[in-house]
Amino acid sequence: MDLSTTYLGLKLAHPLMPGASPMAVDLDSVRRLEDAGAAAIVMHSLFEEQIAMEQDAALAHVDAHAESSAEATSYFPRPEAYRLGPHDYLAQIAKIKAAVKVPVIASLNGATKGGWLSYAKQMQQAGADALELNVYHLPTDPTVTAEQVEGTAVEMVKEVKKSVTIPVAVKLGPFYSSLPHFARRLEAAGADGLVLFNRFYQPDIDVEQLEVKRTLQYSTSAELNLRLRWLAILSGRLRPALAVSGGVHTALDVVKAVMAGAHAVQIVSALLQKGPGQLRQLREELSRWLEEHEYESLGQMRGSMNLVKSPDPTAYERANYIQILQGWKG
Repeated sequence: MDLSTTYLGLKLAHPLMPGASPMAVDLDSVRRLEDAGAAAIVMHSLFEEQIAMEQDAALAHVDAHAESSAEATSYFPRPEAYRLGPHDYLAQIAKIKAAVKVPVIASLNGATKGGWLSYAKQMQQAGADALELNVYHLPTDPTVTAEQVEGTAVEMVKEVKKSVTIPVAVKLGPFYSSLPHFARRLEAAGADGLVLFNRFYQPDIDVEQLEVKRTLQYSTSAELNLRLRWLAILSGRLRPALAVSGGVHTALDVVKAVMAGAHAVQIVSALLQKGPGQLRQLREELSRWLEEHEYESLGQMRGSMNLVKSPDPTAYERANYIQILQGWKG
């Protein structure tokens, strides 16, 4: 069965790969992922905050005063909270490139324009085959407009694209007022791919200690539906390749993502829970499903259920919302 795909200009044997996570911190884990059949290795993120601290020579200062106030503890994470510093991260790219034969996609995570974006070029020089730019920004200032939020992200993409020749994917959250229009702006800025979506870790509240709690919850297949809708809406209408991230746990999840238009499928929670071997199992089950349903290749199926080709396009739009609510019976 031909499972091959092209993502960010990279020819891949199949679309399955680990998403950005701590799995790429350890070389043994990376080798196990390749042995299990990962089509590419997406590294964990290097954060703007890490680079800013190093550039400002503030690590020692932050560490010394981290407990001086409640605000300080939440504003800058302690240096040891980061698995690899900026220079170690670049060295890790080179080590992973030397250890595996599959493409390596570095990840840069930030929210503002600034000198930290220069690390994109350094990641390319370290050997990265592509870059995932995670534009995670949570606007809390009511004076900041949606146009400003999107404009900053667009300028970040432009700046990165000017400094590198490798492909750049932009990892987005789902919370934009007009995602298709924003996607078009990112395309015009030079984005080679879009990753849908960044999976946010929502804080909880400890009502007894009166503290905000950091929580980590694995995804479930139920989270995939949001991604399927937007994959289907964007597929066939944009030049950038599309990747899905979040909610992929089964081979059927992969089938749905590809039918909606995904060129690549990133998996994290399922691998953290079940180990790298889950990649091999998903690939085998995907191949079996395609054979049973008489597909000749994965490409034959890609985008077959997007908004452009769907036999019922209204299912992705407002009509589906109305029909579900009106059709409910107690």
